[in-house]
Amino acid sequence: MTTAYPTIEELKSQARRLRQAMETRGTPTSHSAALELVAQQHGVRDWNTLSALATRPNEEPIAALSVGAQVRGRYLNQTFSGTIVALSAHGGGLHRITIHFDEPVDVVTFESFSAFRQRINAQVDGNGVSPRKTSNGVPHLVLDI
Repeated sequence: MTTAYPTIEELKSQARRLRQAMETRGTPTSHSAALELVAQQHGVRDWNTLSALATRPNEEPIAALSVGAQVRGRYLNQTFSGTIVALSAHGGGLHRITIHFDEPVDVVTFESFSAFRQRINAQVDGNGVSPRKTSNGVPHLVLDI
């Protein structure tokens, strides 16, 4: 899921062409609105997110993720799907991520007891894998990216 983004200049040029095309068709649009539309065309939340992604190196799969993106993976060895509600660089190649699961995940393996979580905070590396592991060596969080 690694995405290579155009340069900032190319993205702004796309916005200018979009704005001109919309004005030609009778729908005047501001430059900032055109930038937001270009961001949506590239599948990200807003212009600020797209411009940040466009200035980052494209080799890290985590760079293709953004706040609001749908993700799938495994948390404590349980499959999940959910939405990223926060994402930031933490240093050392790690990222802090907060995910809101579509359906709560049972984080306890005992049959007689359950504990469900619907929102988690974790750290992941550039490949979407948590450095923290369970007692049997399985990473706490693995994103399918």
